[in-house]
Formats: sequence, C-alpha cells, structure tokens
Amino acid sequence: MGMQGALHILYPPQCISCAAPVQSDFGLCADCWRETPFISGLVCDQCGMPLPGQDSAERVLCDDCMTIARPWERGRAALMYRDNGRRLVLALKHGDRMDLARPASIWMLKAVQPILRPGILAVPVPLHWMRLFRRRFNQAALLSRAIAKSAGLDHCPDALIRKHSTGSQDGKTRDARFANLVGAFAVPKAREKRVEGRDILLVDDVMTSGATFAAATEALLAAGARSVSVLALARVAKDG
Repeated sequence: MGMQGALHILYPPQCISCAAPVQSDFGLCADCWRETPFISGLVCDQCGMPLPGQDSAERVLCDDCMTIARPWERGRAALMYRDNGRRLVLALKHGDRMDLARPASIWMLKAVQPILRPGILAVPVPLHWMRLFRRRFNQAALLSRAIAKSAGLDHCPDALIRKHSTGSQDGKTRDARFANLVGAFAVPKAREKRVEGRDILLVDDVMTSGATFAAATEALLAAGARSVSVLALARVAKDG
C-alpha cells in the first residue's frame, strides 16, 4: 500500500461541502453535486451567463452585454451564485476555506478553456490593503494562482492595486456599483512591463453587474494590455 492509500485509510476523503464520505479528495458527494449549479451549454461569450438554446461556435451575447459597454473581450464563469454554488463561494471568501481554491480552480479552468489564448497572463482582482489585512488572503489570487499552475500560464498576482477602499457593493444599484469603482484600480509602475502588450485573464470569485471587472480591465488597458478576458468562479443571475 502506498502513502496515498495509507492516508486515505487514516483520513478518508470527505465532500468539500458537507463532509460526507466521497471516493476521492477535493470532491463533492452526489447530493451536493446535484445542488451545485455548474454552468454548461450555451453561454454569453462576454460574461458567461447561461442562455437558452444549443451551444454553437457562433458568438452569442446576453441582453446586458448587448446594452452595456464591456471593456473586456470575452468572459466565462464556472457556477451560478445560488444554492450550493453560493455556499461554496462564501465558505472560500469568509469561512477561511482556502482548500476550496483547488477544486474551484479546476471547475474554472474547464469553463474558460474555450477562450484561453497562448501566452495569456493570469491576474487576480486585488483587495484593498486594509481588507487584505483583515482577511489575511485574497481569494481571487488563490484562484488565479491555482488556475495558472494547472494550465501552465504566467501569473502576476500584484499586476493591479486597489487605490482606495470601495466598501461593499451589496445593496447598490447597477449604476451605483459602476460609479463606486471609477478609478479604483491601477497598474503599479513596477508591473507595467509585465502587462504591456499582453493578453490578460482577469480572475475574481464573483461577477454581479460586471462593475469590478470593468474598472480593473480599464486599468489594465490603460497600462498597455493588448486584451483582457475575464473569469469568475460564480455568476450572479440578473434580477427578473
């Protein structure tokens, strides 16, 4: 018996969501899998929202992405932000479940595979330093690092800084979300050469209105990035 087998006897694999017994490490049990809203099939090519219809090679946009100017080119998400998808995101973000970054990155990499480009640079959406000090880690950076490692991508965790604290976006209207984040991000001088002329994969845990991704994308483009695509662990469904 190998070391891995011995460890499984001593510490049997558990569901990452409910701790029920499972067959392999970092897996979901059957019940939690059914309650986790993975995104598949036809999606908006710019924000990853699932759409009715059959998946095809044609570029399709949702209503929001046809009416809102998105500065990034393409986007994907792995889960919908509801049911067990929401619980997993909150556990990673506020429950110190940093172990969830590994399975989450696998789901995200599968979702983003169709839009990856050779030589793309993975960059996380940053936290303001005060929030990072309180939380002790940036969940977006954990995800982007794991994705970059699995896919063999370059990774620059400090390509962006959040210049001022923008507070919580919860409860704000879409317009207020965008207004709150105007000028919030910048590429530091020391990282401009890493960004200039590069295709960027911008990574965050949740996309709601797209305001955070838009503000961060504008900062990257202003620093000379060739293009930006976005990737979220979870996508919030629009109201109505």
